[in-house]
Amino acid sequence: MSRTNGSAADGSRASGSGHRRTRLGYPAAAAVFAIGMAGTTLPTPLYGLYREQLGFSELMVTVVFAVYALGVIATLLLAGNVSDEAGRRPVLLAALGFSAASALCFLFEDGLPALFAGRLLSGFAAGLLSGAATVTVMELAPPGRAARAGLAATAANMGGLGCGPLLSGLLAEYAPEPLRLPFVVHLALIAAAAVLTWFLPETVTSARVRGLRLRPQGLAVPPAMRGVFTTSALAAFAGFSLLGLFTAVAPAFVAETLDVHNLALTGLVVFSVFLASTAGQALMGRVGERRALPGGCFVLVAGLVLVGASLLFTSLPLLIAGALCGGLGQGLAFRGAVTAISAAAPPEHRAATVSAFFVIAYLGISLPVVGVGALTLGIGLRNAGLTFSGCVLALALGVGLYLARRPPAPR
Repeated sequence: MSRTNGSAADGSRASGSGHRRTRLGYPAAAAVFAIGMAGTTLPTPLYGLYREQLGFSELMVTVVFAVYALGVIATLLLAGNVSDEAGRRPVLLAALGFSAASALCFLFEDGLPALFAGRLLSGFAAGLLSGAATVTVMELAPPGRAARAGLAATAANMGGLGCGPLLSGLLAEYAPEPLRLPFVVHLALIAAAAVLTWFLPETVTSARVRGLRLRPQGLAVPPAMRGVFTTSALAAFAGFSLLGLFTAVAPAFVAETLDVHNLALTGLVVFSVFLASTAGQALMGRVGERRALPGGCFVLVAGLVLVGASLLFTSLPLLIAGALCGGLGQGLAFRGAVTAISAAAPPEHRAATVSAFFVIAYLGISLPVVGVGALTLGIGLRNAGLTFSGCVLALALGVGLYLARRPPAPR
């Protein structure tokens, strides 16, 4: 009898230990996610310093930035679901490896080829993290904490993207070796994240692990939901265009148009747009699924108006207000778009449809900012920014007005 009770007690302790390990796992996974994503935006406040050192144009800055998006898109198309087959932990470690390789390229940078290589590797890391880390955070959440885990994954993603420029801006402004120290610090953070990842519970059972098989997935959208997909993807394209503007061109706007040369302040401006995006995604539960997507588009329009006004009147407060307002709208519209697509897609096509949606979103973060860089050669940075704001504003307004008449059906 006592042996039975002892066995039951041992089982209870083991169960409790496993439960505690799982609860510790999901915030740890979120921390790994944030550290990995921070590396993708770490160079943002430093582009002006690279321009001075290497002597290239603003167009080249945007091309260097856009290489990152190419890496993300290639990874999503080739290996978007690889963690389902190889396991979550190996994919997270591979993503951290790409992130470390990217940091080393910047650390030992000796010209444009190293910058291109660093951005491409950073894109590979982000492409792997976007799927594997999000799912890991969700799967490690205790029962009843799915909503909180979803918010943690969102905060880790956008918060990490925002903390990258904030960290490098502070170090570049107030510490020695502005083009080296940020990447040394990030390598130390990656090492800590790798240790955390090693001890995370694996959520893919051994029966499901089939090894690494890379195969192109293409873009697949079921015909019955192309209307929902088109409006949602266009809203995401507009919102990600704003994020691309702040992470690629905002440092030049702040320095050249607004005549502010504090790199820490530049990093804070970029951080604010991602902070607001996180807040916007968290607000969807209060706003409701039907109103989140059109409402987010209209808030994004207001943010673009403020960004344009900041350039027109050379006002830093207006630029920060535009970052906060635009980021809030982007976050609200983005989560509404993901929700609408997930609800409309048939279960057997859901993963492929969401991957196609992210490809369109990442085209939004790259193509428009390259256009801004090209326009600066002919009409100057300020006019290029005003042109960008007007074009993206028209797109977001058109999508918002359409969705106001035909809001997406609730899940």
